[in-house]
Amino acid sequence: MIEMLLAKVILQDNAEQSLIYLREKEGERSFPIVIGPFEAQEIWRQVEGEKTPRPLTHQLLATVMERLGGYLKRVLINDLENKTFFARLVIQREDEELEIDSRPSDAIALATRYRCAILVSEEVLDSVSKGA
Repeated sequence: MIEMLLAKVILQDNAEQSLIYLREKEGERSFPIVIGPFEAQEIWRQVEGEKTPRPLTHQLLATVMERLGGYLKRVLINDLENKTFFARLVIQREDEELEIDSRPSDAIALATRYRCAILVSEEVLDSVSKGA
């Protein structure tokens, strides 16, 4: 697995889709992921440190995780099928690591909140990256 950084969030007014770009932490490869505008806004808010008056979905999930004694340890983007990325949340709870299926956009929104690693499998990165 290769550690990636959130390189860019592209919000598009009046569009059904937005983009995020991930870039290798120690390398040149990068790639975009098409996501929904709500998820892009949430990622942008996390990056900018903006607060909302009431918890949004990703904030709620983070609070539930914490109240149940867990935290997000890392995010894995582990598969790509028919142009759809698949991700896993790795949650640490006491002595146990739990893996939960997730959309990459939700996983990255949570990763920006927890400032945890975003890891992409070598196979996925090889198939989509630019700059290799």
